[in-house]
Amino acid sequence: MAVAAFMATVSANAQFEKGTWSLQPYVGSVVSSVTNAGSFDLDDGIELKKKMRVGYIIGCEAEYQFAEKFSVAAGVNYTSQGCGWEDIEYFDGGAKIKIKNQSDILGYIKVPIVANYYIFKGFAVKAGVQFGFLVSSKFFAHGETHYDILGDGVNRKVDLYGTVDMKDQYKKFDFSIPVGVSYQFKVPITIDARYQIGLTS
Repeated sequence: MAVAAFMATVSANAQFEKGTWSLQPYVGSVVSSVTNAGSFDLDDGIELKKKMRVGYIIGCEAEYQFAEKFSVAAGVNYTSQGCGWEDIEYFDGGAKIKIKNQSDILGYIKVPIVANYYIFKGFAVKAGVQFGFLVSSKFFAHGETHYDILGDGVNRKVDLYGTVDMKDQYKKFDFSIPVGVSYQFKVPITIDARYQIGLTS
């Protein structure tokens, strides 16, 4: 899972001054996939292929500056991640059916703890650990078909929407190692990009 987040720093002190704290609320986007969920065959030779899903992240971190070049940050966030599935088309009883916008949508409360090393003022590399707790999981799909719904010989488009609770299909705990980089501008804004090395199937 890759995370790109925009952080706004709230601090009464200089961000890089030794012995100071800063509070960083953030919001951003997440690009993710799911392990142990490869493509699989449906009936009639239809193959369903997995793809990446774009979600979002919102949270806050507190950072303590131990030294000019070293700090530690801990936070909590809500992350919407998961994976998507490619669109499929097939015929059922002479009616053409298209299924699209299929996604496994997973919601996590996550607790990242990262160490930051500032190579030069404003630019940091980081690594740490992250604990995740599953709070929601559902499969969503949008389908459409054309058939004679009124029995008058005219095929009309019918939209189909559906969700299925999938929480029992996923582990409740997720552990990963975040690594990344960040840059802090002179104004209290930070751009942070992280790659999460997932260790939980």
